[in-house]
Amino acid sequence: MAEKLLKSNIFLNRLRRIVKSEQLVLSILALLVGALAGGGTILFRDGLLFIQSLFFGTAEEDLHRHLSEIPVWQLILAPTVGGLIVGVFIYKFLPDKRPHGVADVIDAASFHDARMSTRCGIKSAIASALSLGSGASLGREGPVVHMGASFGAWLARILHLRRSASRTLLGCGVASAVAASFNAPLAGALFAHEVALGHYALTAFAPIVLASVTGTVITRIYFGDEVAFLIPGHEIQSFWEFPAFALLGIIAGIAAVLVVRAIPVVQKTANRTNAPLWLRPAVAGLVVGLVALIFPQIVGVGYGAMNDALNESYNLTFLFGLLIAKGFVVSVCMGLGFAGGMFSPALFLGAMLGGAFGIIATSAFPELSSGYSAYTLVGMGAVAAAVLGAPISTTLIIFELTGDYALTVAVMVASVLASVVMDQFQGGSFFQWQLKCRGLSTRWGREVNLLRTIKVAEIMKREYETVPLTEGLTTVREKLINAPYSELFVIDDQGKLHGTITLTDLRHAAFDPNLGDEVTAGEVARSKPPV
Repeated sequence: MAEKLLKSNIFLNRLRRIVKSEQLVLSILALLVGALAGGGTILFRDGLLFIQSLFFGTAEEDLHRHLSEIPVWQLILAPTVGGLIVGVFIYKFLPDKRPHGVADVIDAASFHDARMSTRCGIKSAIASALSLGSGASLGREGPVVHMGASFGAWLARILHLRRSASRTLLGCGVASAVAASFNAPLAGALFAHEVALGHYALTAFAPIVLASVTGTVITRIYFGDEVAFLIPGHEIQSFWEFPAFALLGIIAGIAAVLVVRAIPVVQKTANRTNAPLWLRPAVAGLVVGLVALIFPQIVGVGYGAMNDALNESYNLTFLFGLLIAKGFVVSVCMGLGFAGGMFSPALFLGAMLGGAFGIIATSAFPELSSGYSAYTLVGMGAVAAAVLGAPISTTLIIFELTGDYALTVAVMVASVLASVVMDQFQGGSFFQWQLKCRGLSTRWGREVNLLRTIKVAEIMKREYETVPLTEGLTTVREKLINAPYSELFVIDDQGKLHGTITLTDLRHAAFDPNLGDEVTAGEVARSKPPV
């Protein structure tokens, strides 16, 4: 251990001698973290698709188009068996016997000096790849964010960086992972500040931007300059549409509240059945398989179905059906312990909700509507902003995907209103709810959360001086001078606490005319000491 510490300090000192600016040192380290997180994102996506090919016979991202070609038994059995494997893996290998995600990154950044386990990050990514590859209706962004953050925390730990620098490198891992997932470096950088770190810091901004760009470049080299979604061109027909976008934002906020509140309902129901933790993901997989018989689009991440909605391929009834089915299976998968994120599910729900709203709005006001695809995109941003607590980041993702300023303003309006509704009725984002379940809140501040984690028994002092009730003031004075904390505890014949004596009490007793010469400790003591 001492040898490792010495080597890391030698490396850091040499780097600082070569590069005089500490900010430049951090920026160089940010490039390394960005490369690690970008490479990890590539491995995760390829691993997920490989596992998917084992369960469903295809490595295509548009999985739902292939599901109609496989037998019914395979469609039901694949997510069920996958859930069983995931449940055993999580139960055996992950801390707390649960999948880890973005909430754990926020926890580490806010309350644990950016300390995270890289081993846990990799294991959680494996559990998520197994989950999503076998059909779990969750997202792939949360796991890579957690893994990327753990890479940043690992580098900070081996170099023994101070807390602020450690938080910055953790944010670098987050930014790179988000940027690599969506091919959106600006959104990745702001997501790290907005969600993971919880504030914007000028000293952290440059390293985080560098890491975000690095992650984007690496994935572009590997996958090409592809975008996450195939978005048709849009043009806002009239600014009279903005009230409709605002209304969509409010409805999106309500939808986000409902899906997040459904998750603890599933958890409590499972707890009442006393079903083993390792078996619950298999039950969730069975539910996914059964629902997929009607709506195969809900299987896996769901990018293909979102692209279909963006290209106006679904009618109103089907959009509502997918909205309800996806909301149900997401709650079941998350509540029963499948590993995965909430970013993609939020985008999926928003796409179906926005598309349905757009069809209705277009039917009511055809001359003012920009087409239901525009509402699909706005709905995606609004629900994601509310669930993730990231209105700025999600707005920027839409802007980087479309390059459309007017539509980005519409997304911003809807996202802000959706986030307000979520905050009003849910008290914060999905990640904040997860932290609240652990007795933590980023809104209290670091100091308050630290105080809440400390028990009275842990700081209680057991070194104290006692005197009997009948002890005279001479002895009391001698003991009090040498007593720790300048306080004596007066006890009765049974050893029970009668009161306390401080130097102030002793001074008052010396000048009290009502007390005689033979004053005892019991007469001077405060019978109800302050607590």
